[in-house]
Amino acid sequence: MAIKEIFELGELFHEVQMNNIFADGKTFPDCTPLYNLDEINTNYHNQKNNEEFDLGKFVRTNFHEPAEFLSAYESNTAITIEKHIEALWNVLMRETDLSSSKNEDIEATSVIPLPFPYIVPGGRFREIYYWDSYFTMLGLQVSKRVDIIENMVENFAYLIQTIGYIPNGNRTYYKGRSQPPFFCLMLQLLGEERGKEILIQYLPALENEYQFWMEGIDKVDEENNAYRRIVRMPGGVVLNRYWDDNNSPRPESYKEDIELTHHSKEKETLYRHIRAAAESGWDFSCRWFKDTGDFASIHTTDIIPVDLNCLLLNMEQTLAQASKISGNDNAVNRYQTAATKRKAAIQKYCWSQEKNFYFDYDFVSCKQKETYTLAAVFPLFFKIASVTQAENVALILHLRFLKNGGLITTPEITGQQWDAPNGWAPLQWMAVKGLNNYGMFTLAALIAKQWIRLNKKVYKAAGKLMEKYNVVDTSLLAGGGEYPSQDGFGWTNGVLLKLIREYSLNERHP
Repeated sequence: MAIKEIFELGELFHEVQMNNIFADGKTFPDCTPLYNLDEINTNYHNQKNNEEFDLGKFVRTNFHEPAEFLSAYESNTAITIEKHIEALWNVLMRETDLSSSKNEDIEATSVIPLPFPYIVPGGRFREIYYWDSYFTMLGLQVSKRVDIIENMVENFAYLIQTIGYIPNGNRTYYKGRSQPPFFCLMLQLLGEERGKEILIQYLPALENEYQFWMEGIDKVDEENNAYRRIVRMPGGVVLNRYWDDNNSPRPESYKEDIELTHHSKEKETLYRHIRAAAESGWDFSCRWFKDTGDFASIHTTDIIPVDLNCLLLNMEQTLAQASKISGNDNAVNRYQTAATKRKAAIQKYCWSQEKNFYFDYDFVSCKQKETYTLAAVFPLFFKIASVTQAENVALILHLRFLKNGGLITTPEITGQQWDAPNGWAPLQWMAVKGLNNYGMFTLAALIAKQWIRLNKKVYKAAGKLMEKYNVVDTSLLAGGGEYPSQDGFGWTNGVLLKLIREYSLNERHP
């Protein structure tokens, strides 16, 4: 069988990744082969035992290394941060991967071609990312770049049509998993600009995405209560979890995954949990661990995430709304019933009456997780919480999460990038919007303004906007994770522009 992907090169791929031929494990899967992969593989096996063989030289002779976005871009800190972001949209733009003529460069890489231009996050992230894109679109809306929003929505609809779902990103090695389902929110955002007919236009795509998340609903029962992303809870109500169709090391983080599972007897199970956490977008956080400080205790697929189920509840409500507009009463009833059941289940399984906060639920152990996380703001964002619940969540946000630069993601310090001391743009937005939904304007404004000031402070010092920030010690850059902190950065740019617009903080950066 012909080799089609770099990550299918077997021994050659293994040796390149394990020997750190590239500093970043994502680089090799993103390379462009200069020759036929079967030919390269044959040459490798013929040459590898030669005394003078140099693996690094062989790789660089046979593959073209991808460039990072923004690697040559120089910021002008004399201009406002808003103008900087406006200029970055075109820098972060990747033109269409499809054309009427054969694009041999794209066909030879792991890129999944898309028909319309799109914004990438920046740095090592040279492709579109699913949930990132919604937060990028918030800024594009402020910039009145609705054309780009439409293009990106079209790309996601295209992926649903051609693949059956929206993968983590448009790379072949991301197939098998998605990311938090924000397509529905993208449609709602675009609808603000183009009208409600947007929901009708993209209703088939939204229905197909919902079917992806709900696949296997007819395969679960009391004895076999979980299948792919579906979990049947006691009484028959269905909730969702994160999943990945593969149970092997991630090509883009191959060495890290191999080393993590080195002493495990259940490697395939561990790989699945790691990949499922990557689908969550929170890769990685102690949120997914049984033991807060032990990555090897990761058990993502055992967990009902509160944020995922809020997103799916919103999808069900939106599908009911779109079905009503299109006159499909049967579909309206079906989606409304599903939404009603899901809302009650979120409250039952994820709300802690004792701790007055929302938590993920471990359906295998039949108990709530104990880690406090910012996923608890999703019920506020989607107006699922009662007023009393929202007030209690707000109090804990203020006491446990709010720091000098905004909100930490969890209060735990683990070395994982989605834990303290890091804060992330998307969760700041979800929290601010969620608090505003319940009239808690003072706390929302405090979070927003502290986040804006931190973004501006780092921009003034470094000339960059970053993927994440240290919100505890604002004099330090954020750390943790599997790769160095990235600059660019799509969702940071989008949320910052939106917050500046919302809070009228359009003065020049300090």
